[in-house]
Parts: sequence; structure tokens; C-alpha cells
Amino acid sequence: MEDFHKIMGRLRADNIKNSTGTSGPIFVGPAEFSSTSHIVLPKGTTAERPSNPSTGALRYNTETIQVEYYNGVDWVSTSSYDGSIIGVFGGGGSTPTMVNTIDYIRIQNASNATDFGDLTIIRENLAACSSSTRGVFGGGRTPDGSNNNTIDYITISTTGNAIDFGDLTISRRLSACSSSTRGVFGGGGSPAVSNVIDYITIETTGNATDFGDLTVARGGIGECSSSTRGIFGGGYTPVSNNTIDYITIASTGNATDFGDLSVTRIQLSACSSSTRGVFGGGSPGPSNVIDYITIASIGNATDFGDLTVARSSLAACSSSTRGVFGGGNTLGNTIDFITISTTGNATDFGDLTVTRSSLAACSNAHGGLS
Repeated sequence: MEDFHKIMGRLRADNIKNSTGTSGPIFVGPAEFSSTSHIVLPKGTTAERPSNPSTGALRYNTETIQVEYYNGVDWVSTSSYDGSIIGVFGGGGSTPTMVNTIDYIRIQNASNATDFGDLTIIRENLAACSSSTRGVFGGGRTPDGSNNNTIDYITISTTGNAIDFGDLTISRRLSACSSSTRGVFGGGGSPAVSNVIDYITIETTGNATDFGDLTVARGGIGECSSSTRGIFGGGYTPVSNNTIDYITIASTGNATDFGDLSVTRIQLSACSSSTRGVFGGGSPGPSNVIDYITIASIGNATDFGDLTVARSSLAACSSSTRGVFGGGNTLGNTIDFITISTTGNATDFGDLTVTRSSLAACSNAHGGLS
């Protein structure tokens, strides 16, 4: 008789099922698969997801083209986006029609946005900031017209719905910027314009803490940052304003005057590399103006070029080299981009999944992380 181990070594299992043929075996203890080939996961569309799986269940989504797992509440992607630099857009709309939509782009690849998940509540005029791993959305206005103090967060490397983080110090419509560790929310309407600056530690959860005051109380600001400085540009007081002021993110205290925008405007957006801040769009107009500053120095903004579509109430995010502007109140699904280190007009990037204005955006590789 041949040696038992030699016989077992030649056995091949193409299809192992239980006695009814409805499912496979349950492995108790570690199960090791040694092969230079591959394993095929269960697969299907989003609509075909099992409705009540065990926590930790794993499958391949043929619609999103991603492996996903069940975390006990939702199916979420295991994808790291192949190391991509991800820009995330959240919320927006126009009173009373608003959305809790979150969608994302790969900043280095021009294409349409893809669904990411949902915010914890529907709102517009919110703000977003981020570390290299986590995106945080704060404040805004809800469909009933009231201002909100909600902060929620996502893990940028996976898809799924936002999770509660804490509360702002006051409810308001606002703007935000960040370093790799700290998110800073500034200004806003509450409903009167506000000079409040408050902050969070991004990798923890909890309520925001008072930081200081802007040089001028205002809403509709564009904000961006380097790893050390947060920049606040433009806004309404309630009249249009061209003020730029700055803070040192790692400390607390009141903002300091930086200079002026090239064009007075409100409801603009901003993004940055580690050295240059870029402001785009706004109103009155609406405007297609893009202007820029050198973050480490002080002085007035300089003309950069034009957006592909003049609009206000848009959002912006960036990698260390590319700035992306999305949404707005003219053609509200437009996404266009610039190369931050040069000057010139923006180029078409693609479209958002939902047409909207007054949204927020962040990324996992903006200038505040460099």
C-alpha cells in the first residue's frame, strides 16, 4: 500500500460543499492555503450583498470592482485605492434640497467621481479637513434652515458611511483647514457672521476646543494650509471682503493679517501645496478667478488663471502638486484641476456623482501634510 501521506498529497479538491450542497465547510482553527495561483472570493453586485452576514464576511463587489467586508453594520471596501491620492467631496445642495452624499476621486487621474458613502446627517455649507488617513466634516446647515454643530469622520482609504466624531463649539456654516494632526474650523454664519476659530485632534474623537478669533468676523471663506500655517481668505462681513489672515496651527491664538485677495469675493474655495495656497471661484459674478499666495510669506494674492466654469459655493482639495475644484452653483457637477506650482487656466477633470453646491472637500495628501 502506498504511503498515506503520498496519497493525500495527490488529492485535489475542486469543490467542497456540505451534505446539502448549499455551502462550504467551516474551518475551525487556522486554515493555510499554499499555492502560487489564487483563491476566488464569492462575488456579486452591490444589490446582491447578503443582508445579514457574519461580521468579517468577505466578498468581491463586481459593481465597484473592490473587495469588501462586513464590519457588523455595513459592507465597506478593503481597498487602499492602490496607494492613490484621494480627494473626497461631502454634502451640499441648495436649501431645502440637500444631500448627505460622499463621493471621491483619485486626484492624479482625471475621471468622474465614484460613490463613497453618506454623511451622518444631510447638510450644506459644511467644512472639511483631513489627515493622511481620516477626513472630518463639520458644521453646516440642515434642510430645515438651522445651523448645525455636528462633526463626523471617514477613513479615507476605505469606502463607507461617516461616523460621529463630536460637536463644534458653536453651530455655524464655516470653513476648515488642517495639519497632519489638527483640524481647524474658522468663521461662518451663526446666523450672524462669526470670528470663532476652534480645533480638533483629527485622530481622536471628541468636541472641538476654542482656538482664538479671526481678524474679521465673516462667513463664506476659502481656507487652506501648509504643515504649520492655516490661511483664511475672503468672505462676507456681510459685504464682500478681500481679507487674508493666518494662524499657526500647532498653537492657539488670534489670527494675524496676511494681505488681500486679488479680487474681493465670497463663497470661494481654496487648496494648497506645502508652499502655495490657491483660491478659486466665488461671487459676485459668479467668478472664474484663481489667485495664489506663498504661504510662508505675507502679501497680497497674485493672479493665477481662470476656472473652466465661473461659479461660487464650490469646494477644493489637493495633492502636493495638483489642486481640484468641484461643484458649485452654475454647473454644479463640474470638476476641474490646476497644477499648483505653475500658473494658467484650469482643465476639465470629470463630474461629481451628484450635481450640487455648498459642499466640502478634503484629501489624504494636501499641503498641510507635507
